[in-house]
Amino acid sequence: MQTLKQGFEERNLNIMTSEAEKLALYWQDRLADECSQHSEAIRESIVKWLIGSDEQRLENLDLKELKIAKQAMEYRYRILCQRYLGTGRERAYRNLITRLGSLATLRSKIQTWISLSRDRQRQVLDVLQEVLQELLQSDSYMLSQMACISEFTQDSRLRNALVFASLEEYCMRPIRNQPLLVYRFVNYLKRTQRGGLTQVPGKDLVRLVSEEVFAEDGENRVSLVDQNAIEDYLEEEKAQEQQLQRQLVKSEFEKYLQENLGEDATKWLQLYLKGFTQDAIAKELGKPIKEIYRLREKIGYHAVRVFALKDKPELVANWLENSLWEHNLGLTPKQWEQLQEKLSPIQKQVLEMLKMGKTIEEIAQNIKLKTHQVMGEWTKVYLAAQAVRSE
Repeated sequence: MQTLKQGFEERNLNIMTSEAEKLALYWQDRLADECSQHSEAIRESIVKWLIGSDEQRLENLDLKELKIAKQAMEYRYRILCQRYLGTGRERAYRNLITRLGSLATLRSKIQTWISLSRDRQRQVLDVLQEVLQELLQSDSYMLSQMACISEFTQDSRLRNALVFASLEEYCMRPIRNQPLLVYRFVNYLKRTQRGGLTQVPGKDLVRLVSEEVFAEDGENRVSLVDQNAIEDYLEEEKAQEQQLQRQLVKSEFEKYLQENLGEDATKWLQLYLKGFTQDAIAKELGKPIKEIYRLREKIGYHAVRVFALKDKPELVANWLENSLWEHNLGLTPKQWEQLQEKLSPIQKQVLEMLKMGKTIEEIAQNIKLKTHQVMGEWTKVYLAAQAVRSE
C-alpha cells in the first residue's frame, strides 16, 4: 500500500513539474558531473542561461519543437565548454574571432570589399571586429541576451564567457544556408560605405570615368573592368558556397545516420567520402563484405527516400540545385516534359500543387487522400525525376 502511495505521489510530481523545471534538474545533474571544478553558483547561472529567461515558452511547444529547443541548448553548451568557459577574457575573445574568421564565405566577401575600397591597409579581422562591435551595440537580440546574462550572474568572467558563447551561436545561425553573420556584414556595409553624389567629400573632385579608355596610339581600347577576374571571383564564390553547403549536408546526414542506423553507418559514410572501396571499408570496420553491402543499400535508401525527401529536403535540394521551386528538380525544359509524360494524373496533381507552395497535409485534404499516400506519390515523382535526369 505504501509503495502504491509513493507511485501516485511520484506521478503527481511529474504532472506538476513544468518542462523548464525538468530541464533545470537535468542540466543541474549533468553540470554537477561534467563541470564539478566550477562552483555551484556558476553551474546554476549556466543552467539559467541555457534555459533562458522566458521559461513559459517551453510549455507551449509541441514534441518536435521541444526536441529542437533541447538540441539548441546542447549546441550552446558545447560552444561554451569548447572555447569560453573557464577561459580568460582576452583568450576567449581570440577564440571567438578565430572561429568566426574561419568562415570561408565571410572572409571572401570582406577581402573583396577591402580590395575594392580606398583603405586597402585594413585586415579581415579588423573589419570582423567592427561588425561584431556593432552587433553588441545595436542588435536587439544580443542586447536582450546581455541583459539576461547580467541577471543570471554577477561573475564578470562567467558573464564574458556567456556573452561570447551567445554571440558565436547567434552569428552561426544558418539563414538560407549561410551564417547569419554574412548578412550582418552586408548590412554593415550598407550603413558605413561611402558612395553616391550625396556623399562627395568636400575637398575631393568628382571624376567621370569611362569603362573603356584609349591607349596612347588612339586606336586600341583598354577595358577598366577585368571581366575574366569578375567571372573567376564569381566562380570561386559559388564553389565556396557549394563547399559550405556540402559540409552542412554531410554533418546533418552523419547526425541522421547516428540517430537512426548507428555508429557503423556513420563510419561507413565517412570512409566512403574519403574514397574507400567497399572491401577497404569492410576491413576498417571489421565486418563481412556482405554486411557492408547490405549497410550500403540501407544507407542509400535512407539518403534518398527519408533524409532528402522528408527530413532535410530544402537543405539537400539547395546543395544539389534540384529544388522543385527554383530548379524544376534539376531538369531541363525537355526533361521536364519527359517527366510529365511518365506521371499518373494523381502524381501530376501532387507535383502541380507542391510547385504552388502547398504542404503535403493541404494536398491530402484537397485530393481526399491520406498524408502518407500523398508522400508516397511525391516519392515516386522525385525518383522518376532523378531517373530522367540520369538519362
